[in-house]
Amino acid sequence: MAVTKRRNRFDFLTKKFPKRMQEKLVMVFMAVVLAFVALIGKITYINASKGSGYTKIVLEQQQYDSRAIPYKRGDIVDCNGTRIATSERVYNVILDVYVMLSEEEYAKPTMEVLESLFGIPKETVQGIIEERPDSRYEILAKKISYEKAQEFEAIEEDEEQYPDVRGIWLEEDYQRSYPYGSLASDVIGFVVGTNEGAIGIESAYNDILNGTNGREYGYFNDDASIERTVKAAKNGNTVVSTIDLTLQSMVEQCIREFNEAHAGEARPGQLGSKNTAVMIMNPNTGAILAEASYPDFDLNNPRDLSILYSEEQWKAMSEEEQLNAMNDLWRNFCVSDTFEPGSTVKPMTVAAGLESGTLQGDETYGCYGSLHVGDYDISCHQRAGHGTETVQDAVAFSCNVAMMHMAEKIGVDNFLRYQHIFGFGEYTDIDLPGEAYTEGLLFTKENMLDVNLATCSFGQGFNVTMTQVAAAFCSLVNGGYYYQPHVVKQIQDGDGKVVEIKDPVLLRKTISAETSQQIKPYLRAVMEYGTGINAMVPGYDIGGKTGTAEKLPREAENYVLSFIGCAPLENPEVVVYVVIDEPNVARQETSQYVLELSQKIMSQAFPYLNITMKEDYVPPETTAEDETQPADASQDEYTSYSENYEETYDNQDGAYIDENYDPDLDGWAEGMPVEYEVPYPDEYME
Repeated sequence: MAVTKRRNRFDFLTKKFPKRMQEKLVMVFMAVVLAFVALIGKITYINASKGSGYTKIVLEQQQYDSRAIPYKRGDIVDCNGTRIATSERVYNVILDVYVMLSEEEYAKPTMEVLESLFGIPKETVQGIIEERPDSRYEILAKKISYEKAQEFEAIEEDEEQYPDVRGIWLEEDYQRSYPYGSLASDVIGFVVGTNEGAIGIESAYNDILNGTNGREYGYFNDDASIERTVKAAKNGNTVVSTIDLTLQSMVEQCIREFNEAHAGEARPGQLGSKNTAVMIMNPNTGAILAEASYPDFDLNNPRDLSILYSEEQWKAMSEEEQLNAMNDLWRNFCVSDTFEPGSTVKPMTVAAGLESGTLQGDETYGCYGSLHVGDYDISCHQRAGHGTETVQDAVAFSCNVAMMHMAEKIGVDNFLRYQHIFGFGEYTDIDLPGEAYTEGLLFTKENMLDVNLATCSFGQGFNVTMTQVAAAFCSLVNGGYYYQPHVVKQIQDGDGKVVEIKDPVLLRKTISAETSQQIKPYLRAVMEYGTGINAMVPGYDIGGKTGTAEKLPREAENYVLSFIGCAPLENPEVVVYVVIDEPNVARQETSQYVLELSQKIMSQAFPYLNITMKEDYVPPETTAEDETQPADASQDEYTSYSENYEETYDNQDGAYIDENYDPDLDGWAEGMPVEYEVPYPDEYME
């Protein structure tokens, strides 16, 4: 039988190519080898003869066209849209030393332009050449103006006159500036380093104001032309504050005039007061329309403390002393400093009694100059006594004795409870950094003695901040609604589109509308015949309260003068709070100083804000005699403790900052009430 051999499908691989085919394959292989040899030879020639030139082009393209594009930090504007903090475009002068030295004729004209246009000495450039001749990026100057940049651009374009200027280029950047200098310095704040907010709105809203850098990439495509890819920078958002620039200017001018008038009066070489501060709020929203304190500082040069120290004094201070001095000046007195409020909180004492039902409002009291509490005699500011007086008279004349009687009736539990309801000892969560921690500055049920209750009733023996008192007073006169104080009302993007609205946040009810209404005649009496009469502004229905607190240590006889008021009283549209800490005068306790300053501020602010006037008001004719009325010393109010009184409260005025306090400044408008240890009645929680 014949056997058939099976054919393998891979047999063709074992077959030999014909001789002619083999010759062709050898020729192709040799051609490929020769081509590679020629290509390698060409590359070697180019690299040897022109390699540095191409390297320079590539490196220059990488340096100039792969660069960060800085974002513009968002503006801070007032409630009317006026810029009070902005970022201006500036330029950094960059020198590519390698390019400047690539040709012998480039160095001299380039250095001449650097010196004549940017003021960079040739010696500086020579030093860089000697140390770093291959450097591609040397920053020679920062924050060059746009005008200078335009001049340089003209030089670059004028190749006939400047054919050999090489290696200079300008890097875009932004510089933070404050068009109004020291205006609202505590509230606005400033930036340090690379757009990092230090204090104020700049710090609280830092993440919102900041954007994201972009980047520009440059490379060569196949035909050696430049291709660019740009990832645009994302600019920061604009923060619209509640501050009214015009109103703020009025307030600061009044404060400055007061301090200039009394500078060096009792203490040579010192300002007119240790601190002078003013807050103006909308009681129906919690918006702060103006907030100022003195001494202030220039936001464009925050490290200039010449307002407080001479050059010799400053140089004599250690670095730590200088740092402490700057931090003291930068601290926002209205938010971060605490003090004993004095008689401005007496209406809250009365409100606590009325609201708790321990007072009815028809009580009468006998004041004979002092009251014996425990083992001590505690004086009224009126040493002769006020005699028999009603609750209204007690508030109007600021009677300490009557307040102590009321506090005894109110009791420790109710008194402490309403201290916390009004926000004393609590954070207001204002959207500014550095709010003082005051919980430990109040007595508790465990350590409050009868004598402590007595002194706390008229505002001594516990510390508060201005923001706390202002917010509490707003709730006292607006029907009992406690709004969160705030300085920002909305956020806008770079095109002016509103991206977030900071609506008013109602945290809780402090008192009933009935109690609020019952308090108002007492506040009006203060202005009509009581201690606030010299702060009255004709034509306006004002309710208010004065305060004079003796600071610790009592024997030093230093005082805090204050006034808080609202208008129109029946339906308040504005609250004004003025504090003078240690006025530089012979008798610090004279309340006339704060009354004059308050009257001056309100007489300017009310017309500007278009505050409702009395319907039947007819302006009287002003005479020279009216304008120069003497101070009414009978309205002075202060507390001078009896000799046998031993002070049990030892918390000095000043800053009490909790470093661990980190409020949600971006989310404050969500309206969540703060949890407090002292429980509120259900009907007072919103």
